[in-house]
Amino acid sequence: MTELTDMINQWFASHIEHTAEAASHTGGDIARAADILVEALLADGKIITCANGSANILSQYFCTALLNRFDQDRPALPAINLGADATTYSAICRDNRFNDTFSRQVRAIGKPHDTLLVIVDDGHKANLIQAIQAAHDRDMKVVVLSAKARTDITSLLHAEDQEVALQNLEQNQAAPLLLVIINALCGLIDNKLFGGG
Repeated sequence: MTELTDMINQWFASHIEHTAEAASHTGGDIARAADILVEALLADGKIITCANGSANILSQYFCTALLNRFDQDRPALPAINLGADATTYSAICRDNRFNDTFSRQVRAIGKPHDTLLVIVDDGHKANLIQAIQAAHDRDMKVVVLSAKARTDITSLLHAEDQEVALQNLEQNQAAPLLLVIINALCGLIDNKLFGGG
């Protein structure tokens, strides 16, 4: 039992270390990302999200918090998770266009004043890169939440976009911190649009 307890304690200690590190360097980036998302909503735009694999859970969580509520009752806010529509996703993949899974949808429904929120928790990102390019083609801003700093996605971003990057964490280490960042974004959006709850 002591060995298992040691393993559990090590997981918590590692999480605390990563959390402290993220807190020390992501605050300004999170605040700027929230400003971009609020700007889109105030301009009658929507937030379109996309992510691969388990990060899609985080995309859906974010959209649910906007469409329903985060921590206070308030009007619904427009958000769409492109990975939630399994039928469309699988149809695009079936036609041998995996890299188009999100970009095709962004080109169909994205418009100026919308913002694309991309969550990257691992190395599988060719379809996310194409989604970012499609968003720029539609004159949309982009916010990226990434488990790793300075990836090839970083080089795609425009001056008006924003990346919130963790310090090269593995997927299982990054997931809880990305959730904290999403909660911070949701709280900031609510506060900026509706005041304290």
